[in-house]
Amino acid sequence: MRIIPAIDIIDGKCVRLTRGDYDTKKVYNENPIEVAKEFESYGIKYLHLVDLDGAKAHHIVNYKILEQITSKTNLKVDFGGGLKSDEDLHIAFNSGARQITGGSIALKNPDVFEGWLSKYGGVKIMLGADCHNKKIAVSGWQEKSNINVVPFITAYEQKGIKYVICTDIAKDGMLEGPSFNLYDEILNDTKDVKLIASGGVTSIEDLNALEDLGCEGAIIGKAIYEGKILLRDLEILL
Repeated sequence: MRIIPAIDIIDGKCVRLTRGDYDTKKVYNENPIEVAKEFESYGIKYLHLVDLDGAKAHHIVNYKILEQITSKTNLKVDFGGGLKSDEDLHIAFNSGARQITGGSIALKNPDVFEGWLSKYGGVKIMLGADCHNKKIAVSGWQEKSNINVVPFITAYEQKGIKYVICTDIAKDGMLEGPSFNLYDEILNDTKDVKLIASGGVTSIEDLNALEDLGCEGAIIGKAIYEGKILLRDLEILL
């Protein structure tokens, strides 16, 4: 299973939010490149990089940080946040992203997102399926919809999506454990989706349980920054 630490960026700094609320912002490091290098030093191979400024602005903002991380480390970076146009996508890939995540665009402008999927394929283009009470939420989680997360994912699976990142917003940043039941439901209702779980991962036991469920990967954020999960313990799992 992929172990994927997260770096969320606001104003060029490494931050974490609670349940996606920008007012809960806590800065953990002024230099995200230092954080990425530390992850790599412990054997981490993947990174989930989120442009929270971009998510709010509806276009890519922090691509320079993406470029610095991908040029100064060998981390395989999936990038999301504010990708709304072909130009945004080109900037992300040209800045070194291995995969990009489309969430809001997949809901609000499916023609564009499906065009990306057709051009780049279901490996480089990942579906962001973030939800609250099983309803898709978009625009940096500032907007809620009435679309149920499971049919949303299965519909895109039929269109060629392979990778899905699913965050239960109620769990995000709460350090109370992931939404195992939700992920189990998604995996049971899909055939070939590679599911990356996000939100609430708090312990090595959580990671083992997600792997047992059949998740492709798990994103870890606040648990690392708050010392609940130590990088040296993750190193043993790699």
